[in-house]
Amino acid sequence: MVTTHHRYALVDGRRIFYREAGLPGRPTLVLLHGFPTSSLMFRQLIACLADRWHLIAPDHLGFGLSDTPSVREFAYSFDALADLTQSLVAQLRIEQYGLFVQGHGAQIGWRLALRAPEAVKALISQNGNAYVEGLQPEFFTTVRDYWRAQTPQTEAGMREALTLELTRWQYLAGVADETLVDPNTWLHDHGLLSRSGNDLIQLALFMDYASNPPLYPRVHRYFRESQVPLLAVWGRGDPIFGPAGAIAFTADLPDVEVHLLDGGHFLLESALDEVVPLVRAFLDKHLEDAVLR
Repeated sequence: MVTTHHRYALVDGRRIFYREAGLPGRPTLVLLHGFPTSSLMFRQLIACLADRWHLIAPDHLGFGLSDTPSVREFAYSFDALADLTQSLVAQLRIEQYGLFVQGHGAQIGWRLALRAPEAVKALISQNGNAYVEGLQPEFFTTVRDYWRAQTPQTEAGMREALTLELTRWQYLAGVADETLVDPNTWLHDHGLLSRSGNDLIQLALFMDYASNPPLYPRVHRYFRESQVPLLAVWGRGDPIFGPAGAIAFTADLPDVEVHLLDGGHFLLESALDEVVPLVRAFLDKHLEDAVLR
């Protein structure tokens, strides 16, 4: 029976919620969730890995059970979220770790790796993009319109991503058997998105997403210079980050493992049984020795 602890930490004056499982003496895997979810997306994966690894899964500020200061109280950006994650990891006295990143979490994870490449021993990207090739035009046309001009029309387009319909779409698009996905996932996420002021938080982060593509060349250089072990496990039906984003890792990491699986953006909801053996084999090979030797 796996025991998962549900904890809070005061990080730079903000209350951050995180899930912790496994033995602290084991190699640590930090799991960074995407939009619009929280560490809840890792609930099943944590149970499948905690026998061998120490797992930390925080809720980013503005998400899940972490604090949600208004945009007047906190300048939301991916740099700022990376600052908080870096501080949390340091507070927990974790010096070396692997990263499992998805969606928004990838943009935080790349920043952590660029800041402290010696600390990050292995990377797992589950639909966590690092290449412009992965940005699906249908979704990112609306996002780019918002980057170019913040008008009532472009904001209305961006606010569609905050609706129940679009939240459900993120979970089900690309999934062959929709009955595998628990409806509580998108209902839970939409409930949190609907909290007072959270819309402005998410719009601020959508706006700051413009800072990510310009960062990609530095990320690619980090990949080439470090040759960090990386596993890309990807839902090939993802309407936001397409499979070209997974294949693109091979340009900078010749030894990368790329697995395109049937599924969508939230692959863990419909293909957990396929993902877990790939993750366990990768961590056995690359995180165990790198941290404990």
